[in-house]
Amino acid sequence: MARAASRRRVVTAGAALGAWVVAASGLAPHALADDAVSPNQWYLAAMQAPEMWKVSTGKGIKVAVVDTGVNPDTPSLKGQVLTQDVPQSAAYGATKDYQGHGTTMAELIAGTGKGGGLKGLAPDAKIIPLRISLGSLKDPAEKKLTQSSAAGIRAAADSDAKIVNLSYSGGSEPAEADAVKYALSKGKLLFAGTGNEGATNDFYRDYPAAYPGVVGVSAADEKGTVTHFSQSGDYVDLASPGLNVPVWCDTSFQKYCDSRGTSQASAIASASAALIWSAHPSWTADQVLRTMIDTAGRSWDKNTPSKYLGYGLIRPRLVLEKADINPGPADVDPLAKENGGSSAAPAAPAVPSSSPPAKGEAVAKGEGTGGTKDGGSTPWIVGGVLAGLVLIGGGVFAVFRTRRRGA
Repeated sequence: MARAASRRRVVTAGAALGAWVVAASGLAPHALADDAVSPNQWYLAAMQAPEMWKVSTGKGIKVAVVDTGVNPDTPSLKGQVLTQDVPQSAAYGATKDYQGHGTTMAELIAGTGKGGGLKGLAPDAKIIPLRISLGSLKDPAEKKLTQSSAAGIRAAADSDAKIVNLSYSGGSEPAEADAVKYALSKGKLLFAGTGNEGATNDFYRDYPAAYPGVVGVSAADEKGTVTHFSQSGDYVDLASPGLNVPVWCDTSFQKYCDSRGTSQASAIASASAALIWSAHPSWTADQVLRTMIDTAGRSWDKNTPSKYLGYGLIRPRLVLEKADINPGPADVDPLAKENGGSSAAPAAPAVPSSSPPAKGEAVAKGEGTGGTKDGGSTPWIVGGVLAGLVLIGGGVFAVFRTRRRGA
């Protein structure tokens, strides 16, 4: 049963994906220059972003950020926000961020890092800003003028964006579900955070992440372990960095605050897709996603995805370093089984949403594999001549949650 719009909440804080100790041969880990990135963006070094940027920086890819609006005037976003590409129906307030959340997501995806700002994982991608009405928008007049989440997704579908980032969560709404179907029919690749209430209420599915066709992204820490507050279920498809990822503190845009959340995880996953699509512009959304799934780090059988980390931890570098990688068929959904369809290739059985995780499951370092809070060791950078390994360990963190009450 759909929760009321007043239950819609932000996925801003709370989640994780951690310290990735990489021991590689052939292509060694690359240290970041002091002036290359904010010192708090640990995941860029962990994912070896400078090495990826030698192959792809996301150039030519547009990402729609459906959120609280995007401020195009932060030092990191100057020249990165395509206001002219916003559909006229969604133009109101697109560049007036009423919380700072949407601007943060845009910077995590495509920020240049200038002026001490955040460096996006895909720094040459461009952002199409789309503002929707969420709980932190309090002004009645602004609420009336600002579009709904369903309208925002439809506007993204009508734009030139290839990727749509949806870093918010709440209940299922028929209009929003229809908008997602519309976006998918337009060939868009949609990412959304799975929610941050795993420590207190992990018994329901969060939307839009749980809609068929949307890639649900959980968050893991620096050890590659999902946090206790990252929500789980059969709608978790991939995991991405989400702990200790800086965000704008407020709408003064004067400083960043340390934060955590599947919002950040979703944005970093969207940026990863932008890197891949830029390097392979002829691919479809299905092919981009399939390569992300195939190269994801996991210690469990691919045909039995984890309800915490899905098919595993994103590793876009493994796609980029292999120019002749096989992306599979252009028009076959790699998540067909999860999405209620059929696939040309074997797919993993879904974990019923009625089977929530037990709250005492093993989460300590080295405990559990696949089915619980995924532990053990998981290959992060393995592929071709590369032999990399990251230990996936534990750590339980208190939930940090913010609510956005819808109009």
